Amino acid sequence: MNARPSLSFFFPAYNDGGTIGSLVIRTIQAASRLTSDFEVIVVNDGSSDATRDIVDELARTYPGIVRPIHHPRNRGYGGALRTGFASATKDYVAYTDGDAQYDPGELDVLWGALAPDVDVVTGYKISRSDPWHRIVIGRIYHYTVKVLFRLGVRDVDCDFRLMRREIFDRIHLERDTGVICLELMRKIQDAGLRVVEVPVHHYHRLHGRSQFFNLRRVFWTGVDVMKLWVRLVLLGRGRHGAAVLFRDPTIRSAPRPPKSSTLP
Repeated sequence: MNARPSLSFFFPAYNDGGTIGSLVIRTIQAASRLTSDFEVIVVNDGSSDATRDIVDELARTYPGIVRPIHHPRNRGYGGALRTGFASATKDYVAYTDGDAQYDPGELDVLWGALAPDVDVVTGYKISRSDPWHRIVIGRIYHYTVKVLFRLGVRDVDCDFRLMRREIFDRIHLERDTGVICLELMRKIQDAGLRVVEVPVHHYHRLHGRSQFFNLRRVFWTGVDVMKLWVRLVLLGRGRHGAAVLFRDPTIRSAPRPPKSSTLP
């Protein structure tokens, strides 16, 4: 690309006091190598640990770069993501989780896949570093939703993505739960946006506990998935869109018309 675009990078954080400080600093280091115009946002989703104090201190240490947003109560993973997307001000918006299972230092891998005909760069896990039961549940979920929603992406739940901010002029997210990742990728596909997938590493969780992997939450996630399936697939909202997916960023599609200030 001729000029380096600007970047908003955000973290949804819930009781991630043990990891969020190092993640923000690592993000600043990574982003500064790619562009001179960037911001790092932390959406503190009603944490009860030291997350709020740590993020506020980071904002004092890095004024004009780190921007804290505090939810007075927990709104759920989807609620934190929607706040992050809505608060981003730069050309591109990237996010990953505040629990350090993805390394923001690998931002250059996503950034390197940007091209004029690419709207979304999404990671896929090289190898999942989780306990065996989470791996099994994750694989069942992945293959189930991939078939139900007819998704072409390799890894629906890799929460390390880089997107043009303007795509949110075309897609509107509604879910407050973790199902928002499925909603996001289906709506991106329905909108006919161009997607590249790149490999990223996945690491063991060193602090905190997963919000998703217990029987009660798995059950309600299943209910939420079926509600979303009815809305997006059975009722056919956006059925006619089809994304062009690249497994290898060196492969390019047919030439695309030049972009205007908004996506066609």
